[in-house]
Amino acid sequence: MEVKFVQCHMGHLDQLVDISRKTFVDAFEKDNDPTDFKVYIEKAFASETVAKEMSNPETFFYFITIQDAIAAYVKLNVGNAQSDLQLEDSMELERIYVLCEYQGSGLGEQIVTKVKKLALNKHKTLLWLGVWEHNKRGIQFYQRQGFQKFGTHPYFIGSDEQTDWLMRFDLTTLYPK
Repeated sequence: MEVKFVQCHMGHLDQLVDISRKTFVDAFEKDNDPTDFKVYIEKAFASETVAKEMSNPETFFYFITIQDAIAAYVKLNVGNAQSDLQLEDSMELERIYVLCEYQGSGLGEQIVTKVKKLALNKHKTLLWLGVWEHNKRGIQFYQRQGFQKFGTHPYFIGSDEQTDWLMRFDLTTLYPK
């Protein structure tokens, strides 16, 4: 299975909005209040919102393709684009979403491995993310990838305040000095 990372540009906006909405709905719609969820989706994945995020030079979106078909996407932030830490030597993995038909194939592990390499190439020593405290499958996945919990932060779906676990991976463990 040949997996490629394709950095997104404005010409990909419609595809990025579509996969963002689809994967988030598939993952979380059933666990949230329909009204709050609809409000969140309409705001977070509006074309204008995603275009603004794409225009930030400290935010990077990538499609992950298999045989030229989009299977997943990630959103990475550095510098001031990070939602919490904003450390010079850190990178936030804000989003990693895999289409349902590719889940369970090992693709997620390949994506995280590649993201770790991207972070190292940007001279980062820490990769971190937020994952919903009720997303047990996601938490277990990140733990298997070497991430450890270091805190929490609030995350709002509409007016519903939820809690994300903050998890980190020390990139210096990949290539110790």
